[in-house]
Amino acid sequence: MQSSPLRPSVAVAFHSGYGHTAVLAEAVARGARSANANVVSIAVDAVTDEQWAALDAADAIIFGSPTYMGTASAAFHAFAQESTKRWFVQDWAGKLAAGFTNSGAKAGDKSSTLDYFFTMAAQHGMHWISLGLKPGWASTTGSENDLNRLGYFAGAAAQSPTDAGAEAVHKSDIATAEHLGARVAREAAVFAAGRTVMAS
Repeated sequence: MQSSPLRPSVAVAFHSGYGHTAVLAEAVARGARSANANVVSIAVDAVTDEQWAALDAADAIIFGSPTYMGTASAAFHAFAQESTKRWFVQDWAGKLAAGFTNSGAKAGDKSSTLDYFFTMAAQHGMHWISLGLKPGWASTTGSENDLNRLGYFAGAAAQSPTDAGAEAVHKSDIATAEHLGARVAREAAVFAAGRTVMAS
């Protein structure tokens, strides 16, 4: 995955238990591509050596997982534990990071999962990029179709009914995930350009 100051590389590293989080991962990737990033999507429950190399080469990594029992899925935790090989030598230090999650309830302790992603990123020496949106659906004139309808700040959060398939992921949550991908890509371009200037 090639990178340049004008076209940064963004990796979307995610696990999806029932397809809902995969829909969000696709939206995040689509948003990053719309902001001129080279994007690779990686399902973390089956990471290949080539995909680890893509993560190592990325300017930004966006982490995603469903929220199960107040944290990321077991598959994502296994990926995080495997990433300690990178932590020992700080391979990901200086990269940008962000996160997204989904749960069945409106709140659903999604903040715990986003906090987990943030802590993981901090341990790797990465720079966290927030969602950068005010909360939607927070006034009498708001609606469930607003961006950031659930009112999260640390990352993109979605709610999907537990008795419905991936087609039930809310359109505003998909749009919010797209916003996150585009925001990370734009910030990655700024960081990459700055590094180019500093190196010249």
